[in-house]
Parts: sequence; C-alpha cells; structure tokens
Amino acid sequence: MKGCLFAVLGGAFITLQGVANTRISEDIGTWQAATITQFTGFIVALVITLFVRENKWQGFKQVNPLYLSGGAFAAIVIFGNVTSIQKIGVTMSISAILIAQLTLTFIIDSNGWFGLIKQRMRLPQFIGIGLMIAGVVILRF
Repeated sequence: MKGCLFAVLGGAFITLQGVANTRISEDIGTWQAATITQFTGFIVALVITLFVRENKWQGFKQVNPLYLSGGAFAAIVIFGNVTSIQKIGVTMSISAILIAQLTLTFIIDSNGWFGLIKQRMRLPQFIGIGLMIAGVVILRF
C-alpha cells in the first residue's frame, strides 16, 4: 500500500513540476529552468538527508558509475517535459510520457537489463499499453 501511495505522490509531483518548469522556462528559458529545478531538488534532498540521518554513504563506492548518471537523465527529462507541455499541453504530454515509460519498462523487464530478473510480457500487458495508446488518440480529438 505504501508503494502505491508513493507512486501516486511521485506521479502528481512530476505533473506539478512539469507545469511549474514550463512557466519558469517562459521567463528564463528551458535549460535555465532545468538548472534551477536540479539545484532546488539537490538542496531539498540534501536537507532531507541531513534530517533522516541514514548513514549509508559507505556504499557509494560500490555503485556502478553508469547508475550515477541518473541526475543527468533528469536534466533531459525536465527539458523534454517542458518542451512537450509547451507544444501539446499538459494532458497530452503526461499521457505520452506514461506510454513511453511503460514501453521502456516492458523492454527493460523483458530483457533483464540493469541486473533485473527477466519478466515475461503477456497479452494483458500488451492490451494495457494498446488501451493507453487508444486513450491518447481519443484525447486528441
């Protein structure tokens, strides 16, 4: 249940962040908005880390350097979200983003990338993606 709650909160905040970044970018530019977002996110995460006091920094050296590039991905995410919201609106952007996320997670799961156990994709998963795509097409009209 906690996992679902955090997923809902994460999804809601991704949407709020996308809208806020779009508004910021109209005044100062997209990459500048991404910079501010990354910086404020760093500050908030740092403050939370100091309060939570989880002392797990010793495992830092064991992390695969490829995975440390996640923050760099976030800059591209912000740019993509802002640009898509400006071009096609919030609803269509978030719909397309969700479809892209699910499609890539299917590929990752079915191939066992990033050390995950391979998952077999079945017909219901493909039907679900198809229904989401159909929903986006319907939203477009």
